Amino acid sequence: MVNQLNRPSPAGNGQPDARLLSDKRYKLIEAAMRRYGYQGHGLIEALHSAQEAFGYLDDFTLRHIARTLRLPPSKVFGVATFYNYFTLKPQGAHTCVVCMGTACYIKGAHEVLRAIEDAYGVKAGGTTADNQLSLLTARCFGSCALAPVLTLDGETIGKVLPETVADQIAQRLVSMEHAQP
Repeated sequence: MVNQLNRPSPAGNGQPDARLLSDKRYKLIEAAMRRYGYQGHGLIEALHSAQEAFGYLDDFTLRHIARTLRLPPSKVFGVATFYNYFTLKPQGAHTCVVCMGTACYIKGAHEVLRAIEDAYGVKAGGTTADNQLSLLTARCFGSCALAPVLTLDGETIGKVLPETVADQIAQRLVSMEHAQP
């Protein structure tokens, strides 16, 4: 099969886009699509590869995947926005996800979320101005006994309180920074 990176750019000017040829991360995405024979059923795998390579899915990459898999851009964008794993914006150095499932919500997750938003000056779905913390929400972590629950860089923190959550996050961020080589 022909190397899809040499196909004309998603910009539509008939020339291969320099990003596709010079950025090695596109070769990882290409490999994922090739494993599925450049067929539509490889879409989620291609999106996962792009998310892992770039940390988020930008418009250019979504259009490249759509074009290569011969799918309408609306389908690719629809899948990318349906699943919580995918994000369309660059994320901060750290990610905090607050569970908003029923048990967590009843036990005060909305107040926990508001406390984090106020302390860090960021709304759910956004990233702080210094790009240090992204704040997200999720439907359910399945950790209802620990409600309300959040994760910070994948580490679960349970029974969080609005009064102490900002300090808990700050302490963990500091300890994570010191733990890095």
